Amino acid sequence: MNPVPSLAERLGHPADTKLLIVACDNLGFTRSANVGVYESLRHASATTASLMVAAPWARDAAADYRGEDVGVELTLNAEWETYRWGPITHSPSLLDGNGGFPSTREDIWDHADLDEVRKECRAQIERAVFWGFDVSHLGTHLGALQLRAEFFDVYLELAVDFALPMQMPSADAERIAGFPLRRLAGEEGVIFADHVVTSAGAARPAIEEVLLNLQPGVTEVRVRPAVDTEELRAACTDWPARVDDHTYLCRDTAFRDSVERSGAALTNYRSLRDLQRSQ
Repeated sequence: MNPVPSLAERLGHPADTKLLIVACDNLGFTRSANVGVYESLRHASATTASLMVAAPWARDAAADYRGEDVGVELTLNAEWETYRWGPITHSPSLLDGNGGFPSTREDIWDHADLDEVRKECRAQIERAVFWGFDVSHLGTHLGALQLRAEFFDVYLELAVDFALPMQMPSADAERIAGFPLRRLAGEEGVIFADHVVTSAGAARPAIEEVLLNLQPGVTEVRVRPAVDTEELRAACTDWPARVDDHTYLCRDTAFRDSVERSGAALTNYRSLRDLQRSQ
């Protein structure tokens, strides 16, 4: 019996190839994020980004779109106390008392109506398409659609319906979720990266460590680049980490040097999407 080909082989590479997706989260979050993400895509080593359609600066991101690899970061949370956004559909169960989405995943899990979740997420994808984005993949803000089984069902359903690959959590997060989400997605023919690297703060230390010991296959590293502005500082308390991500990708050579030493080839979600649709 022939072994099942790896994702690298299905993408047309030898089995031992190291492929790297450099993913920028939170496009549309602020004007500062839009500038930082697009600079990272156009002038640095970032290869994909995820758009928060419901966020205040999403329309600005759409106006500046030039065909880059961009997916939809399905959004059901607004985690900052003084910077709010909410659903683009009439979905009362997705609102908290502060005029927007709930701030935590647990709140959305406890109170959201799944039909309204499905309606809202579908509308976010459709709006991105209407704005002109060639949507390359689906992600989920704060992991709200990944780590609870009934919400993951909606996430997987949309990936199948729109024939899009999915951003997945790390293997550790899958164990925390308590259900085999990678196996479930694979059984539906949905493609996702072999390895995922995320960080709660600045991404630089986590990425440099994984690049030092990069494994064969497709590895996705996630960053949140933004330029340093008063707007960004007022919007979120983690602004230093976002600015450092931008500096790491665009202002010094450390990231490019680490990628070169790792022997990795850069790829993006559009290549995964094309493979998924071809099958």
